[in-house]
Amino acid sequence: MTYAGFDLGGTKCAAILADVTGGEIGFLARKEVETAGAWEDIMTVLTDFLRGECAARGRTLAGCGISCGGPLDSGAGVILTPPNLASFAHAPVTAWAERALGCPAWLQNDADACGLAEWRFGAGQGTRNMIFLTFGTGLGAGLILNGRLYTGAHNLAGEVGHIRLEPDGPVGYRKAGSFEGFCSGGGIKQFLHSRTGEAMDARTLFERAEAGDARATALWREIGLRFGRGLAVLVDILNPEAIVAGSIFARAYTYLYDAAMEGLAEEALPEALAGLRLLPARLGDQIGDYAAIAIAAGE
Repeated sequence: MTYAGFDLGGTKCAAILADVTGGEIGFLARKEVETAGAWEDIMTVLTDFLRGECAARGRTLAGCGISCGGPLDSGAGVILTPPNLASFAHAPVTAWAERALGCPAWLQNDADACGLAEWRFGAGQGTRNMIFLTFGTGLGAGLILNGRLYTGAHNLAGEVGHIRLEPDGPVGYRKAGSFEGFCSGGGIKQFLHSRTGEAMDARTLFERAEAGDARATALWREIGLRFGRGLAVLVDILNPEAIVAGSIFARAYTYLYDAAMEGLAEEALPEALAGLRLLPARLGDQIGDYAAIAIAAGE
């Protein structure tokens, strides 16, 4: 079947066309535009592109998925007030896409969508209970429980970055000492400044570790231990088969994995750890495209 997808972000928005057969995805076409101007203008450009591609290829769309940062109302198909996507505030994007493309459309939080993507097409294939963690600019989760995406009563399930790990510490999700404070791009920058006095980010720390800097490796270990302790909370509550983490974890896997597993072993129930796999995300920089298509193909 052929599906359309929209990956809506603060800097750029993309439209994707793809065929999905079983667990395989074949990308057909993609168009990216800057997130500038009214949301209707952006969506017009992208939907026109998709209609043209479908006509040229003789394809009929089976569905459309829209991935976007929250807050949003997935049930109503309305983006609410995302801080990095002001031009889309209160935009009824699923209704727009359905009228423009003539197929059903669904809207999903980007962390949930990325969780679906890694479950269907990436590192989580074959599992029924999987946690996906963004571990990038922020720390959010997509929860696959009993073979389905779990979003909660108000589409707020997976806001794991709000968990408090320490009484004080780097600020993430408006809370000092939070999971996101220790395990996100912004939080790591704060943590490193508190430890070194330098204005250093995760990328610089990674480059120093790669160059053989023992202090950088030790700092990654501190981050990894806290990552594992945060994961232990999720493991004890949700008992997943696999945890898949993207972005910073996938890049710095060599420096984070052992420490994270050590932190998990310190805090989690041994029975819950039996057979647990902690995996780097597999879909890389293209995860946004996979995520948008996964929403449509997963409904």
